[in-house]
Amino acid sequence: MTSRDRLTGRPPAPDPLPIAVVDNHCHLDIRRDDAPVTGLAQVVAEAATVGVDRLVQIGCDLDSARWTVSVLDEHPALLGGVAIHPNEAPGHQTAGDLEEAIDEIAALARHPRVRVIGETGLDYYRTGPEGVDAQHHSFRRHIALAKELGLALQVHDREAHEDILRILAEEGAPERTVLHCFSGDMEMARECVRRGYYLSFAGTVTFKSAKALRDALSVTPPEHLLVETDAPYLTPTPHRGRANAPYLIPHTVRAMAETLNTSVPQLCQALSANSEAVYGSWA
Repeated sequence: MTSRDRLTGRPPAPDPLPIAVVDNHCHLDIRRDDAPVTGLAQVVAEAATVGVDRLVQIGCDLDSARWTVSVLDEHPALLGGVAIHPNEAPGHQTAGDLEEAIDEIAALARHPRVRVIGETGLDYYRTGPEGVDAQHHSFRRHIALAKELGLALQVHDREAHEDILRILAEEGAPERTVLHCFSGDMEMARECVRRGYYLSFAGTVTFKSAKALRDALSVTPPEHLLVETDAPYLTPTPHRGRANAPYLIPHTVRAMAETLNTSVPQLCQALSANSEAVYGSWA
């Protein structure tokens, strides 16, 4: 087997979790380059066999949001989230249709199995200074929409920690606010917990270089924790570099339990209960 084959082949399934958990954030409509094609029903079934029996599918542009809503009624394991991703907002502003795009998100979000406005937020890594105003405006509009519809908010934060916290404070964060793929330090984790936010950890927490992220996890109480794949991205160790999928979450859960010095069953119970508290029932 070549090194390319090792990276493009599908990783083996990990040992199942003892108590089922939720993949709090995944993109099942996105396929990474060279990744094997896997049907949605198979993705859902494979996740369930390892104890990931509920998923939150996130659509973060108009096409993806439409697709998300189109599959929710077919798969009881799925709930949905819809938004204009912060990296999409500047393009819509340049085209003059940002308000129309957010209005369509608002219409899609009225589907009963859409429980999330997100991912929205700020990304200063991929979008330069010329896109900041559009991102700020879009973020504020999505915060307002989540509150108007009584939905959870999932926040994308990349190299924008201070402005994320500032805008959430200025606008008034929704009652159920999730920092998706949390990337802050211990101080930020403590501040988010103080405000009542949920912190969702992805495969990045398993990376050898991510000590600061594990330190942030270590000060986060179990009642504020969620777990996610961000599939097909951020594949956990030991399969970093391959395409991610919900069935790989047990690697992340076990790494989290080790950092927290807690048992895997206890952590799974907390993750499941928190997910139901944030998103409601999948039934």
